[in-house]
Order: sequence, then C-alpha cells, then structure tokens
Amino acid sequence: MNRRQTIPAELRYTFQQFEKDFPTDDACLEQIKEQRFPGGVTVCHKCQKPRKHYRVKGRTAYACETCGNHIYPPAGTIFEKSSTALRIWFHAMYLMGSTRCGISAKQIQLETGVTYKTAWRMFKQIRSMLDETEDAPKMGGSRKPVEVDEMYFGGKQRMQGRASTADKKAKTPVVGIVQRKGSVRAFVTADVKKETVQGLIKEHVLPSNLVFTDDYSVYDGLGGTQYNYYHRRIRHSEKVYVAGDVHTQTIEGFWSLVKNGIKGVYHSVGRHYLQTYLNEYSFRYNRRFDTTPMFHSFLQQVEKRDAVLRREPKMVPEPF
Repeated sequence: MNRRQTIPAELRYTFQQFEKDFPTDDACLEQIKEQRFPGGVTVCHKCQKPRKHYRVKGRTAYACETCGNHIYPPAGTIFEKSSTALRIWFHAMYLMGSTRCGISAKQIQLETGVTYKTAWRMFKQIRSMLDETEDAPKMGGSRKPVEVDEMYFGGKQRMQGRASTADKKAKTPVVGIVQRKGSVRAFVTADVKKETVQGLIKEHVLPSNLVFTDDYSVYDGLGGTQYNYYHRRIRHSEKVYVAGDVHTQTIEGFWSLVKNGIKGVYHSVGRHYLQTYLNEYSFRYNRRFDTTPMFHSFLQQVEKRDAVLRREPKMVPEPF
C-alpha cells in the first residue's frame, strides 16, 4: 500500500535534486557567482569598464580578459579562504535545511566525511548568516499585536520560568518578542532587569502598539507615557494563562520549540554560542509558512552575509 505524500510538492527538495543541481564545486561556485553578480561578472573592478571574465582553472576566481584581474565570488562570505570544498559546504547547508529542528555537528561530520572540528566550524559559520535583526524594521503595526516573554536557559532547573537566586549564575537570560501570526526575535541578554527588557521592546516594537506580557514586575510601566504602548497582562501568578485574546502562548510555544530542539539535537549549548542557536530557530520559525525549501533560504543568506561583512571592520578569518 502506497502512503500519500504529505509534504507539498513546492516544499520538497530531495537529496537527488541536490546532487543534480550541485554535483561539483564548479556548480556551487556558479551559484555563488550568480547570487552576488546576477547575470555574471560584467565589469572589471580594476579597468572600471565592461569586460568579459573567464573562469580560472584551479581557483575559485574569474579573470578579466584584458588585465587579468581576479574576482573571487566567495570573498566576503562564509566560504572565504576556506580549504573545505564548496560542495561540502553546500552539503552541510542541505543537511541543516532538511531537518525541522536542526542537525548536530557530529552528524554533519558523519554525513560529509570531514573532521569534527571542520564540521563544527562550518555549522557555526552557517548559523552566523541567520541573524535577521540587522536593519530589520520594527515589529507591530495596525492590528499586529506582539507578545514578549523572558526566560532563563540552562542550569539544573527546567528551561521555562524564572530561576531562583542560587541558580541564576548557571543560567543565561533570554528575551523573546513575537508578532502574532508573524515573526519572532530572540536575544541573549546580560540580565532581565526592567531597563534591559523594556529597552529591547522599545528598540524592536513600534510605539503605541498592543503588547501582551505576563505579570512579571519588569513590565511595570510599559503602558506609561515613556513608551506609550497599549499594555495588557495575563496573570500567571494567579494561575491564569488565557483570558480571551490576552495570553503569551505564542512566544511560549516558540520557547518550547527551542527547548525541545536543543535538548533533543544538541543536548546543551554554551552561553557564548546560544545567540547563534536562537538565530537559527528564529530563522526557521519565521519561514514556517514559506513555500521555499529551507536549503534555498539558507543559500539566499550568503549574499546578505556579504553585505553585513562590508559594513564591519575587515577581519582575517581563521584557517580551517
């Protein structure tokens, strides 16, 4: 008996399709070139004139037919100066995109044949592309309420809820902001003090917007003249979790996804790397209604990563 395929056709991207689209390093390089130079490299950066460019054999470069100046499409991306083959990078991105909750660096090592150190670094670099808070517009707007919640990650106690004073040193505070039926943003913070949490809300939520929170004291005054939000609270301290449209179930549902994903796939995450994991889960959550396969969404971030690097001080990447 044949089971009916439950995944919509537009969301399917099989490994056979991946092998057909990217069989070699050259095919991967061509993809990077087309993303960064749509229509091909047509202007020489040295001649400052339209010139034809030809692929340089044995290098990830294209050379000007007149002066020989080389243009490297991977420059400024996560692939820059990496000795790892481009197809292995693409394979790792495919593996990460083909799962709902992510994949461990150990599994990438087993699937691609690289060392664990290389797999972990690829994993880290790929996740570095998934931060969507850079230059992002503020959340909210007409009939678009947001929910805000904070929690502590790590330690011996459960992930959700607030830590005891004795356990706070072992936990990492995080704050999440989600727009109902929309996107989410999650941040690792130094603390969950009033000025920290409300500062994030002010930075990422439009003024005069409807904001739902619980009754934790850090949200006191959110609806005052300083921020001018329409603030509504659900009384968790009184064991009330839903009262009509007043609740924080959306952001708590996201925390549950993060908790179960990290526990089931990664087991534990250090404080210094937690933000990149939150970026990955936020990236996936924000595309839960998309018809684009996740692997292609990852590929689209390569060009964005280059734009971010152009605004940052030039750093020499570590050798792999």
